[in-house]
Amino acid sequence: MTAAADTSALESRVGHYYQMDDTYLVGREKIREYARALQSDHPAHWDVDAAKALGYPGLIAPLTFTSGPAMACNQRMFESVVVGYDMYLQTEEVFEQHRPIVEGDELQIDIELTSVRRVAGRDLITVTNTFTDTAGEVVHTLHTTVVGVTGEDVDPAIKPAVQGVMMHGINMLGAEHPEDYRKTVRPEGEIRIAGGGTTRTPGSPSFDELAVGDELPVHHTRLSRGDLVNYAGVSGDANPLHWDENIAKLAGQPDVIAHGMLTMGLGASFFSAWSGDPGAVTRYAVRLSQPAVVPAAGGADIEYSGKIKSLDPQTRSGVVLVGAKSQGRKIFGLATLNVRFS
Repeated sequence: MTAAADTSALESRVGHYYQMDDTYLVGREKIREYARALQSDHPAHWDVDAAKALGYPGLIAPLTFTSGPAMACNQRMFESVVVGYDMYLQTEEVFEQHRPIVEGDELQIDIELTSVRRVAGRDLITVTNTFTDTAGEVVHTLHTTVVGVTGEDVDPAIKPAVQGVMMHGINMLGAEHPEDYRKTVRPEGEIRIAGGGTTRTPGSPSFDELAVGDELPVHHTRLSRGDLVNYAGVSGDANPLHWDENIAKLAGQPDVIAHGMLTMGLGASFFSAWSGDPGAVTRYAVRLSQPAVVPAAGGADIEYSGKIKSLDPQTRSGVVLVGAKSQGRKIFGLATLNVRFS
């Protein structure tokens, strides 16, 4: 089939929905592991008393924490629904934090193919994960957009190379069209969004002391190959682009590259260190422009910066722009945080 025909076939699958087989129980030590991988020492991720001082019942999960369970849940989507590609490249993420996730939360995870768009000859595919607590309220929504890459865009040697190093049980190379495909859709019913993210008094800076154009102090983060391997284990993102030089070069990269989710998580940690309250963010949207290359010798330096773009006196909230650069190149094409201020 032609690329256009493939895209048309995939568009007919938009709306395909399934649910995680079991619930996901958020553990205290998993929160700490994830915070360590993001180099975040914010006390609300580590110390129960510090989290309670901010109004949380226990440790609060970092903003991008949901990317881990989402990775596991989405595997079926890219093995049996979104098919016909040789690999996928992450391009955009949107995290909607309706209320912060805390230790002890037991979450049901819904997975849905929500969009397929053809832009500049490439397919942009969006999968949405919805996280619902035991009270039946949606606490977090994650939208992941990837580019589907076909055989003409990659070195044919990459398939056997990946198969030779890939972790067992993980398929990163796409799948063939299954003959027994059957579309399943979300059952009808009310979706209740948690309101805890907009009713709790945040521990962020006072709105009255802020102005449009205010800049956050620049912060530099170092990434080593060890940091990438650790993040791969903690998050479940075992793509060898992030730890195998040969695979990275076959994929057209100059060297091993950092996980996009890792650079996003580091950006959220940078902001939380300034704001004082990771739960003050209601939305985090990042469009990636370039990967951060991490050489074996010396690693990589990522420079994070921020600026207040707009402020809303009615809601005492604002939008903050976050920038990220490595080796003089912009990693984030556009990154925005919607934040509630005290």
